[in-house]
Order: sequence, then structure tokens, then C-alpha cells
Amino acid sequence: MRSKKMWKMLAIVMGAVIFLAACGTTPIDANSTGIWDRYIVYNFSRIIIWLSELFGNYGIGIIVFTLIIRVLLIPLTKYQTQSTEKMQMMQPELKELQEKYASKDPETQQKLQEETAKLNEKYDYSMWAGCLPTLIQLPILMALYQAISRTEILNEGHFLWLQLGNPDPYFIVPVIAAILTWYNTRLTTINTAGNNSSMAMMQWTMPIMILIMGVGLPSAISLYWVASTGFTIVQTLIMSNPYKKREAREEQLRKERELERRLEKAKRNPSGKKK
Repeated sequence: MRSKKMWKMLAIVMGAVIFLAACGTTPIDANSTGIWDRYIVYNFSRIIIWLSELFGNYGIGIIVFTLIIRVLLIPLTKYQTQSTEKMQMMQPELKELQEKYASKDPETQQKLQEETAKLNEKYDYSMWAGCLPTLIQLPILMALYQAISRTEILNEGHFLWLQLGNPDPYFIVPVIAAILTWYNTRLTTINTAGNNSSMAMMQWTMPIMILIMGVGLPSAISLYWVASTGFTIVQTLIMSNPYKKREAREEQLRKERELERRLEKAKRNPSGKKK
């Protein structure tokens, strides 16, 4: 029941974000109205323009403000990472409970909910707390995206070979964005114990989508993707290095297999005498 409520809340928030994104297509300026456009997207736009004037380039302004937003979101990202780690730790025990109480009758399902609640308390895990960082980050990142895409003056700027209002003529930035997206998803896959078919599929579908969209969208958006995804990769490697976690899991499995071999050997030769 809690899970259904959580997914309903997530769907509502996602729908609201998508609605805001769909409605926000007109240029943003001082005459924009509404809480979303006037007080959030417009102020993001003003900061980007100020940073661009400070550094003397609109492309650098986009990159710097994107990085500032990502840095400010680090506490939320860290909290979400910790919540994900707790979920992974309790996953084996949760799976055992689901197998033990597999019957769909009301009494068994009630017992499953009670045992799951105890397990959540044991690991200090909350589904709502785990989703909260995402719920907060989505509108902020969407506002950043719209501030870049709806600020007309940015379309007139240049960065390296790019005219920010036009697609990259050489497709270099969209390709970099797609590669970074692939690697970022790859890190998430490595960080997840066991085989996850949905993550494996996302590892390829997301980069392809980014590449296709990047080829047709203004290069300012592709530049934002590169800065944001690049920062996320560095942050993941520093805060929650998937390679180290994979090595730890493999070492744990090696120790468990070694223990099983010793126990099996002790059963075959209980006297302990060498043959």
C-alpha cells in the first residue's frame, strides 16, 4: 500500500514537471508572469546572463551556473546515495521475506508489510526519504534547463566553434554528451549489485536519445548536458566509487565461496586427518 502511494506521488510530481516543461516554450524576460516563469526560471536566466558578462562568454556562463547548481545539490545527492546503499544492503533480506510471504491472501500480505516495516527500521530506511532528493532536484534542474533554452540572448552567443542558438555543425558536443551519459549510466549499473535488465537497457537507450536530441537542439542545451553529466560522473567517482564497491562485493563473494569449500571439505573429512 505504501509503495502504491509513493509511486502515485512520484507520478504526480513527474507530471507537474513535464507540464511545466511543455508549457514553458516562450522566451523568458522581465515581462514573464507566473510563479514558475517570473520568479524561478527568469531569476535563473538573470544569473546565467550575469555570469556570462562576468566571464565574458555566454558558453562559460552556462557551464559555471550549471556547475554551481550541481554543487548546491550535492547534499541531496549524497543523501540519496546513502538511501540507495541502504536499500541494496537490505535487498537480500527483503527478497527472502517476499518469498516467505508469497501468498496473496490479505493476512499474508499484512504480515509481509509488518515484517518489511521492521526491516526498514532495522536499516533506518525510508522509501519516502529516498525519493525526496529526486523530488526536490527535478524542478530545480528543469528550471535550469528552461532558463538556458528560453533566454533569447544566449542564442546569440558563441563558445569555441559553437553558435549557442544553433545545433553543433560538427556534432562534437552531442557525441560527447552521449558518451558521458553512457558512462554515467554504466557507473550506476556497476554500483548496483546483481543483474538489472532495465539498467542495462537504459545504458544504451539514454545515450542514443541524448545524441538524437542533441543533433537537432541548440548547442547551448548540449553544452548544459555535457557540464551537468560530467560533474555527476566526477561526483559519483568521489562520493561512491562503483569500482571499489564492485571489488568489495567480489572479495566478499570470494570469501563466502572459500568458506563453503572449507565447510564442504570438513564434512568429507570430519576427523581432520590428512589422506
